[in-house]
Amino acid sequence: MSTDTTTENPEAAAEPSPGAAPRKSPTGHRRLLTRRDRIALGLMAGLPTILHVALVWLTALASIALAFTSWNGIGFDSIQWVGLQNFRELFTNNPQFWPAVEHNVVWFVVLILLPTPFGLFLAVQLDKRIRFSRVYQTAFFLPVVMSLAVIGFVWQLVYNPDTGLINSVIGANKPGHYIDWIGDPDLNLWAVLIAASWRHAGYMMILYLAGLKGVDPALREASSLDGANEWQTFKNVVFPTLRPTNTVVLVVTIIEALRAFDLVFVFNKGAQGTELLSILVTNNIIGESSRVGYGSAIAVVLLVISLAVIIPYLIATFRKERRA
Repeated sequence: MSTDTTTENPEAAAEPSPGAAPRKSPTGHRRLLTRRDRIALGLMAGLPTILHVALVWLTALASIALAFTSWNGIGFDSIQWVGLQNFRELFTNNPQFWPAVEHNVVWFVVLILLPTPFGLFLAVQLDKRIRFSRVYQTAFFLPVVMSLAVIGFVWQLVYNPDTGLINSVIGANKPGHYIDWIGDPDLNLWAVLIAASWRHAGYMMILYLAGLKGVDPALREASSLDGANEWQTFKNVVFPTLRPTNTVVLVVTIIEALRAFDLVFVFNKGAQGTELLSILVTNNIIGESSRVGYGSAIAVVLLVISLAVIIPYLIATFRKERRA
């Protein structure tokens, strides 16, 4: 006498065997994902989304709202609506604001003109598969994976007036001949920018190296067959294909210039010629006299500057690619 196993063990019938074909739904469509798969995918996509919205978007919106208030950070009942007063005070009565904006602009210009082309040069050389290329990649990329605070401490030792490497090499570590690279307002910004450029060059090298790996070798072969030399091939064939990489490089450089904080804070806490917008935000929100509303107003200005530069460029770039 035969027995029906499906009636005796309904759970075994509900779960398909590993090698079985996907079960069809009542409407006739195949179910590619089981309930367990859908739950796992929901958790994998849902939790990061919730964290991103809570930690990025909600905090950004809260910062924008607090920019129009006066709050010392103690108790929500102490929040007072002041309208545009924080922005008026920021633009007219803060002697550090406009120098900070100027320093952020200088930071971006230096990063885009010096370490970015140097990083492209390194990527082109390493793309030729020279000997020990992996060693060179590791050496140049090592500052990128290091903490900016650690980089700041390292460069403090380099710039030390008494025992620093630079003063020792040029003979400026003797009494009466000291060069104070960090304390001199005319030198400290450029000293910090050298340290930032040292790190940024390795970052750009990796980005451009990834872009060069995606260039079709047939394009270079066709260019060489047409009689083009190495520079002509790079200028007319390789570099135009790096347009998506250039977009990423520009956006990353803008972000790096606007969020610059760690190096400056380690060097001299953003004083005496190294003022930055991020330093002003930190000093006003978590400084000795906490002014959360005023610090949020500076953060909003920083956000508007970044969006005003990045969004139009991205729109123009994507339109060109869509037309092409």
